[in-house]
Amino acid sequence: MAAFSPGLNGNGIKDHYQHGDLHRKKILLLIVTCCILAGISLLSLFLCFIYYKKSSQKKKDTRSSDVEKGLSLASFLGKFSALKMTAGKGGFGRVYKAVMEDDSSVAVKKLDCALMMRRENLSVHEETGFIIYELMPNGCLEDLLHGPSRGSSLNWHLRLKIALDTARGLEYLHEFCKPVVIHRDLKSSNILLDANFNAKLSDFGLAVADSSYNKNKLKLSGTVGYVAPEYMLDGELTDKSDVYAFGVVLLELLLGRRPVEKLTPVHCQSLVTWAMPQLTNRSVLPTIVDPVIRDSVDEKYLFQVAAVAVLCIQPEPSYRPLITDVVHSLIPLVPLELGGTLRVPQPTTPGGHRQAEKLFLDGAASA
Repeated sequence: MAAFSPGLNGNGIKDHYQHGDLHRKKILLLIVTCCILAGISLLSLFLCFIYYKKSSQKKKDTRSSDVEKGLSLASFLGKFSALKMTAGKGGFGRVYKAVMEDDSSVAVKKLDCALMMRRENLSVHEETGFIIYELMPNGCLEDLLHGPSRGSSLNWHLRLKIALDTARGLEYLHEFCKPVVIHRDLKSSNILLDANFNAKLSDFGLAVADSSYNKNKLKLSGTVGYVAPEYMLDGELTDKSDVYAFGVVLLELLLGRRPVEKLTPVHCQSLVTWAMPQLTNRSVLPTIVDPVIRDSVDEKYLFQVAAVAVLCIQPEPSYRPLITDVVHSLIPLVPLELGGTLRVPQPTTPGGHRQAEKLFLDGAASA
């Protein structure tokens, strides 16, 4: 006879052990999950540490970029007050000349802390920012044209080259930057020349991206004589505003005159207003050209350059050419050795050259 114990049940014992196994499995799963999470956390912390370390090293390398090519800013810090080291002063900092250990020279701009930002050529020393630039030995176009030499170092071909280089610089801002960048302060003093008279745009302190421009929020800025009429009157700023300013610079190169000339202590005259009626007159134009280049100018090229200038300074923005059209118009006029080509200009604006030709047909008819 089978023995019976009232306190024990076979099914109960089985359920008890099954419940214990399930409990142990849950605990084991919980332990494994915790271990995995702990491992992931440790790996994340390790990766963050590596990233932070690399970022710190990169930042340190950036701040120590002045060591490149043997330059040590520390060796001449504190000497910037010396006038002989001052190369110029822009709207956002003074520029100094520094000689590197290999005897090459660079331009160093000293910035306030509020203006410092991360960029390749920025060096930071004791909370003071320095931007290192290529030194431009021939200074700015304004000084060469309107300074003591009165443009004597700039022959006709060099002036064409400078105009082409400037147009190419604007073309990069207008056509190849995304979003489009409007310089907003193009003028002869912001066109710098290297030892070979290669022109480069400078002073982008007022530049804005076209997509972020809001005339209600952006303060009207620029330089009198170069500011486009629509921008001055209504605050409308587009890439055509830069084209207008380029047209004024082209007139400076062509005529050797300042954009605004003082007639009396209280009266001034705009170069655009004075020149516009004469630029399309074939008989008058050669007589108003800068005397420095008057005898060396090819009249055929003279009329073409004047036509480009007239189109650029049109009061109505839509009548002005794209800067790419200007580049294509100037390229064939510049000697090959100075950067020109034999490429026939193909303006993207329909009838661009016919417009220029018509200007002189009208001018000749009225002569």
